[in-house]
Amino acid sequence: MIRVESLCGRDLISIADLTRNELKALIDLSFKMKELYYNGTKFLNILNGKIVALIFEKHSTRTRVSLQVAVHQLGGNSLYLSAQELQLARGEPIKDTARVLERYVDGIVARVYSHKSLTELAEYSRIPVINALSDVEHPLQALADVMTIIELKKDLRKLKIAFFGDGRDNVAHSLMLAITMLGGTIYISTPQGYDPDREILKRAIEYANESGGQVLIVRDPIEAAKNADVIYTDVWVSMGQENEREKRIRDLRKYQVNSDLISYAKSNFIFMHCLPAHRGEEVTEDVIESKNSAVWIQAENRLHTAKAVFASILV
Repeated sequence: MIRVESLCGRDLISIADLTRNELKALIDLSFKMKELYYNGTKFLNILNGKIVALIFEKHSTRTRVSLQVAVHQLGGNSLYLSAQELQLARGEPIKDTARVLERYVDGIVARVYSHKSLTELAEYSRIPVINALSDVEHPLQALADVMTIIELKKDLRKLKIAFFGDGRDNVAHSLMLAITMLGGTIYISTPQGYDPDREILKRAIEYANESGGQVLIVRDPIEAAKNADVIYTDVWVSMGQENEREKRIRDLRKYQVNSDLISYAKSNFIFMHCLPAHRGEEVTEDVIESKNSAVWIQAENRLHTAKAVFASILV
């Protein structure tokens, strides 16, 4: 059986729900899934008879498609449920939805505005709940990111990884936890007022102390970019933050990833972005379309890591 045995039946709400060995095992399994995919074994019968509910409060391209394809290629079925299609839209408590769905399906994947919605789903459901993005974390994205970095740069522990923009970003939070857990070094280059969540940063520092990694908050983007192996950014204005748009663009402008900033990185650096990208805001067209861009490999790896997660948790 292809899976990480210890994860069977567990929730995945945060990267912190994994041990270091479980995180490494999931990445290894993701590479196995990719190898099988390219060797002509796209379809596995691992989830035969399993049904996964996908609750989406936010729009999505990569997350929705990668998850639905992953379930299908593993032999299961998925139900896409927008918030408007559920009684949640009419005020039904999340705990009621959780206790009903657990009687119909084998797992719940949720993409939500509030992280509290995920924790409540997990509290009241006896089936696994997987975080497909909240305002606090995006663990599935971090899994694909780490896989991509290892695939293209090999030993993560020898790299300088730099994230530019909003340090409170959900992707930054999960990436920070994953990198430090595995002994890597990550610079979060962000202005005052945009620092990562205090508890998540504290945990990342603890992981770094245990693994020999580092996490640094840096105001100067040039300092973060110097000799970087990986340059990463995300959108400045996420869904639900539209009323802050003007302020965010003003505050984060000097953290734009452009030709000047990347000139300080190593010549063979890779550029990463979880997408969708707002070209001309957090990143310029020439950078995302450059030979250093790894965003399409990164996007593809969402499929392989999703298969690894489902095969481990839902079997």
